[in-house]
Amino acid sequence: MCKKVLLVGMFSVLWLGLLSQGYRPLLDNYNEWKLTSCYFGCVDDKYYTDGDTIVDGYSYKILDGYHYISRTFLLRENVQERKVYMKLANYASRPDEFLLYDFSLSVGDSMNVYNPIAPFAFDAGMYLLDSIATLPLVDGNSYRHFYLHALDTVQAGRQNAVWVEGAGSLSLINAPGGTPNVNGAGKISCFFKNDQLFYSQLDSTTECSTDYVIGVEEYESFKVDLIMNHIDKNVLVSYNGDKPVELAIYTINGQLLIKETIVSEDVIELGSFNKGLLLFQFNVGEVKVVKKVLSW
Repeated sequence: MCKKVLLVGMFSVLWLGLLSQGYRPLLDNYNEWKLTSCYFGCVDDKYYTDGDTIVDGYSYKILDGYHYISRTFLLRENVQERKVYMKLANYASRPDEFLLYDFSLSVGDSMNVYNPIAPFAFDAGMYLLDSIATLPLVDGNSYRHFYLHALDTVQAGRQNAVWVEGAGSLSLINAPGGTPNVNGAGKISCFFKNDQLFYSQLDSTTECSTDYVIGVEEYESFKVDLIMNHIDKNVLVSYNGDKPVELAIYTINGQLLIKETIVSEDVIELGSFNKGLLLFQFNVGEVKVVKKVLSW
């Protein structure tokens, strides 16, 4: 009998380990979202996690940028339960935390959705998970896409939310019940984990870029611009400074296309490359700075 119990216990541990390995957490060390909105011409805004804090024994990531500059929007994730929470610091009248995402849901499940301090109903009521599609992202791996809709259209409006495992809502991160819409509150075009592009949808913008820098403060002011010329099939690369930097251009699948040293600016011919996303990586001394992913 004891042997059977031990075997079942080991099986349970193995099964929980497999579940944990199969889930891609949303929060990494550094996370950066690019939100595109197109009211009168398309505009790109960025927000990101910047630092950590501990509140009531829980470790949180601090949101910053865009309209999170108050740094009072805090995120934490329970990876084992596949749930992501938001805490609003300095909002004493609100509950301690809001459950933003539950990636353990199955088709047909429902949950009460909150959109804390977002351009959607704060308490949006119950949402039904209609379907889950497993679709490839830029790293070539497939991730679950969750499609939900609001059951109470009076309270929430006619909202159709999309969550991507590992990235969150395709609307604002604090709007799990919002419809991603470039002509409304906006839609996520790009999402980076550290210096790696994780999600991109460039139907309303031309490029993805990240301000994440691996290295010392000396290079934190490094800024680079890419100007695409589709007629001449080239791109003008320029940056602030006169120090030589090494430029490497890769396909999104990691194939090296070009590696060369440039100073201040250079014109790179792209005519021989296949159409798609190109990743421009800059090496400044021993510091790697991944700045741009361009749609070519």
